[in-house]
Amino acid sequence: MGVEFRDDESGFREIGDHDLIYRARKTLCSVASGDTEDYRELLSSRNREKLGIEEVAMLVTNLKALAGAVAYIDNVLHNELLSAIFKMSLWNYKPDVMDALIEFIESLATSSGKYVDDCLAMLTCQFFPPGSLPLPKILARKDGVLSRVHSSLKYIADLVPLSPVRLVPIVLDGKPQYRFNNTSTLSLVIYVENMLKLESGVLGEVVRIPMLAGVVDLLLDLDVEIGWEDIKNDSSKGIFEMELEDVDESRDDDLNDDSELPRQLSRKTLGGNSFAEKLDSLMVLTFEHLESCQVADRLIEIFDTLLESFKKTVLTAYKSKFAQFVIFYACSLDPKNCGVTFALMLEHTFFFSTNPPLLRMSAVAYLASYLSRAKFLSVFVVAGTLERLVDWCVKYVKMQDDEINPEAHRIFYSGCQAIMYLLCFRMRSMMDDPQLKPWLVRLPLESILNNKLSPLKVCLPSIVLEFLRQAKAARLFMTSEKFNFDDYLESELSREFGGMERLDMFFPFDPCLLKKSDSYIRPNFIFWSMVQPTYDDEDSSDEDVGDAFAGDNDGGMDYGIMQSLEEQHFDFAEVGSALNKMSITPKDSLLSRFGGAINQPMRMPSRIRPSTSPESL
Repeated sequence: MGVEFRDDESGFREIGDHDLIYRARKTLCSVASGDTEDYRELLSSRNREKLGIEEVAMLVTNLKALAGAVAYIDNVLHNELLSAIFKMSLWNYKPDVMDALIEFIESLATSSGKYVDDCLAMLTCQFFPPGSLPLPKILARKDGVLSRVHSSLKYIADLVPLSPVRLVPIVLDGKPQYRFNNTSTLSLVIYVENMLKLESGVLGEVVRIPMLAGVVDLLLDLDVEIGWEDIKNDSSKGIFEMELEDVDESRDDDLNDDSELPRQLSRKTLGGNSFAEKLDSLMVLTFEHLESCQVADRLIEIFDTLLESFKKTVLTAYKSKFAQFVIFYACSLDPKNCGVTFALMLEHTFFFSTNPPLLRMSAVAYLASYLSRAKFLSVFVVAGTLERLVDWCVKYVKMQDDEINPEAHRIFYSGCQAIMYLLCFRMRSMMDDPQLKPWLVRLPLESILNNKLSPLKVCLPSIVLEFLRQAKAARLFMTSEKFNFDDYLESELSREFGGMERLDMFFPFDPCLLKKSDSYIRPNFIFWSMVQPTYDDEDSSDEDVGDAFAGDNDGGMDYGIMQSLEEQHFDFAEVGSALNKMSITPKDSLLSRFGGAINQPMRMPSRIRPSTSPESL
């Protein structure tokens, strides 16, 4: 079949297609009788690394001839031939060879069901360009290769209706998984591009839903590969020590070892981390896909899939650092539908009593962080959720006749902390609204915060203190509760209710540290320095900070809290500075949440510079 097929290029045309197909059939059949000379010649033409003009022409002819003789191919007798063809990469050839190879694959896949999976696998292998191929060639050939692949998948699906069902596990199993280090960013981007193309393609819902879920899974796989040790500089400092909108990135390279920034978490600390770079690129690609779905009026259609995937994977993955921003961005594109739906899902997950405690606590942590940070949400949406959280906590307190117990009532404490954290960000905007102010004043906060369960003693002290400071200034809430904190960053009680997972210190929508992804998130994100608290820093001296906790003579906070804090040498000037940073996901808490030990107290963020971000809310 090899040499016999031609003497020169014109010989192919003279022989004709029928003769070529006849000879291909004869060559294939001869293997069964032991005559393998032509078959071996055919195999040798597959195995040559570099092909000249004549060899390329012969390869095209042989592939076309085999496409017409697929009924004579036996998966046992011709295993070597099939294996050689399935290993061919479209990326290595010019259009004429690509077309001949695609023609053969389509003919083989549609001739017999036993070859469908192999043909689909061969086509999806093209989602990864060969590692040896130079970047310019990859970019030049990308569109030609992938357009042929997707056209072929469609052709096979039309003739083999079950092929899309069989395609899904083949694509998902092709995920690099534990070979991320050996897979370039470009290869991963092309792979995900093709998954998203399948998601938006014509193969039906049976492909669309698992492809989108598979992308989320891949993002999470990369996310958990980024260790917290990769993004810290100083073991005595917390991870999120300042919010990134205040970093003048042009100065990053000019800062010396004596400056504050090397002791803080910034994007620079992630530089050179291959997992972070890959995740950043893939998240941007996903953001762009979500934008295209919005333009095509498909966002709501795919959001259900995105939400289910989030519930099954991201919500239960306590190591997730960045993957959750995919759903945050989707919500920002359609706040009234997607944005509200996401909040309601988290709310229902928290309220549903049969859910595992850790899932409920994780959900309310996501809910508080989301409602605090999502600039695109109406304050009335936030208020509605806040009211339902307070109502749940009120009912919980009425059913209890117990003393303080962080472990037994950890779900309650997580709800209380969510309420206080949310109000730290949103209290001023609610107090400034003439409709919401009287509602907020009447909210029964005292009944849930002043009781025998003592959530003010159990919840994270940094949140409690900021909440009390704002509530005092707004005349919203007074307490005579005495505190006995180990320090104002965390207490043994907060560690106890947070558990090994440290969900008391879990704020999943703290600022995104991935540079490219952050450019998409930033316009829709509330940084702490954008928040106007109810108190006025400019008019507040160190004594005023103390007064915020001392109360007035008409039934305010008892002087006992001041005395208790002063006995611990509590520095109100320091807390006045520290509470204005409010990005409070410390490093040690996350290390302990992921299995590390807590050997030293948490540290609050260092001083935040004046905000250069958009106008404060």
